[in-house]
Amino acid sequence: MNLFPLFADLKNKLVLVVGGGAVAERKIASLLAAGAQVRVGAPSFTPAIRLMAEQEKITLLEDEFQPGWMEQVWLIVAATDDRNLNKHIALLANQACRFINVVDDPELCSFQMPSIVDRSPLVIAISSSGSAPVLARRVREKLETLFDHSLGALTALAEKHRPAIRRLRPNLNQRRQFYDWLLDGPVAGALRSQQPALAEQWLEQELECAPGSPTGKVLLVGAGPGDPGLLTLKALRALNEADVILYDRLVSPEILALARRDATQVCVGKSVGEDHDATQDRIHALMLQHAQDGQRVIRLKGGDAFIFGRGGEELEFLQAHGVAYEVIPGITAAIACAAYAGIPLTHRNHAQSVRFITAHSAKENDKLDWHSLAAEKQTLAFYMGVSQIQWLARQLQEHGRSPDTPVAIIENGTRPNQRVVTGRLRDLPQLVLEHQVQAPSMLLIGEVAAMADTLHWFGTHIPSLEALEAY
Repeated sequence: MNLFPLFADLKNKLVLVVGGGAVAERKIASLLAAGAQVRVGAPSFTPAIRLMAEQEKITLLEDEFQPGWMEQVWLIVAATDDRNLNKHIALLANQACRFINVVDDPELCSFQMPSIVDRSPLVIAISSSGSAPVLARRVREKLETLFDHSLGALTALAEKHRPAIRRLRPNLNQRRQFYDWLLDGPVAGALRSQQPALAEQWLEQELECAPGSPTGKVLLVGAGPGDPGLLTLKALRALNEADVILYDRLVSPEILALARRDATQVCVGKSVGEDHDATQDRIHALMLQHAQDGQRVIRLKGGDAFIFGRGGEELEFLQAHGVAYEVIPGITAAIACAAYAGIPLTHRNHAQSVRFITAHSAKENDKLDWHSLAAEKQTLAFYMGVSQIQWLARQLQEHGRSPDTPVAIIENGTRPNQRVVTGRLRDLPQLVLEHQVQAPSMLLIGEVAAMADTLHWFGTHIPSLEALEAY
């Protein structure tokens, strides 16, 4: 190692910062966050530094650098734009056996100020030994996505109950199992849900129980429509913590590749012509089985679990069987596909509302208010609509929607092979046949659909006849 990593306790300890510019501001803020008493010396200061002094957060020494400033300080930060001065300060600091950081000059440093992921009291520090600060920053950005902010509260809770944990779990393996449960189980889930009292209740109850088998949990996770970049940070963390992943047919391989390598992956997707109720019963059985085995189960759904994803039914089943659960929303297909096609679902001039409809259930149990669906100035987003295109187009026109209403069919939305076909409602069945549109596809109907002809930015676009004539 080029550097020895350590965490310094600077609470109420005197630290000197030489420099009064914007760089010094940032260093002062970090030192104050660690509880240090900060002395700042320079001929002039930024307004922000002066304000900190007025608020009695720091002490100012308004002058050219004086060696006497270094007396009784624990650390020194040189943040001037004069390298000769920085070099002189570094020499004096080394002679006085003081640790010094010279900003952007690793050769003169005896310690580095790392990039930090702050989940206090949990703190993660990253250093490139001063060789590549930008690389350290990028690593920090990656780590920020992996660690939920609730980890700070979880660490504090573990610290509070540490004596009881050591007393009631005297065996090292028992303690390890308990801490694994603490990180992966209902305590962490309650803290993520902003329920600290419930989290502490779970912890205390578990401590009072004799050590035994771990408790399982199911997380309903929305995977979005396909682009792995649209996963939420919580969804990504869940994939990295999963023991078992029960995934839908439309979840992309790129998203599955982000999961923990040793997680068991089971495809539970439904296909056209299948008995969907029987498949759903199998999903329920698998969730229950793996949760009762003490595993962390991810029910991974395309789009969002609560938008035509039967997520409500699955939660009802889990609740009825006493299985702990959590829901992580995903970006639903209508929102993502429209955005990737350049289509605003609402627009001040063209659409004051948007309605989400599943074409399958609409045809099987047609109780839709077609007169209201046929009204202008709204956007209709039909899920799973390719096989029902002719019926949908006929119903809307028969109930008053203009045959000239713009439409857009988005095939494989957000994926590398995305295609967007635009046209008019009267031509919708012909467009599907002519371009051999396949599932998964999203159908958008409304005035805003025409905006794809000018605002498209992703994938392949097949413009409407009117747009071609305009070109």
